[in-house]
Amino acid sequence: MMTEIMQVKEKNVKLHKKIEELSGEIVTLCEQCGICTTSCPMADEMDITPAGIMRLSQIGDEEVLKSKAIWICASCFTCTVRCPRGIDLAKVTEALRQITLRKNIDYIDFNDIKDELSQLPAIAVVSALRKFTG
Repeated sequence: MMTEIMQVKEKNVKLHKKIEELSGEIVTLCEQCGICTTSCPMADEMDITPAGIMRLSQIGDEEVLKSKAIWICASCFTCTVRCPRGIDLAKVTEALRQITLRKNIDYIDFNDIKDELSQLPAIAVVSALRKFTG
């Protein structure tokens, strides 16, 4: 069996440290057991599994910031309760959301949805604008 050595770039180290700073969690403690993924009620809807989120956070891969999974996480804490290492994955996903939101990128243009506003519940519009606009 051959072991592959992976080199982490400086920008990846910065992202990894930022995730740990904002979440207060040491993501390198994750041993990739997968219990978070098997216990997550939203895992089937995610493009990256909760264990995948942790792995990408460990190596500081910016692809995790582009995933739908960090927005789908319901912060139900099932993963946290079942994690044998005591990692609070909900805090990690919240940190990833904060990093993304701090970039001030608008994912929804209010002008594009003006015509549909009367058909949408007000709470859904407010929530979407808070979540997807910078």
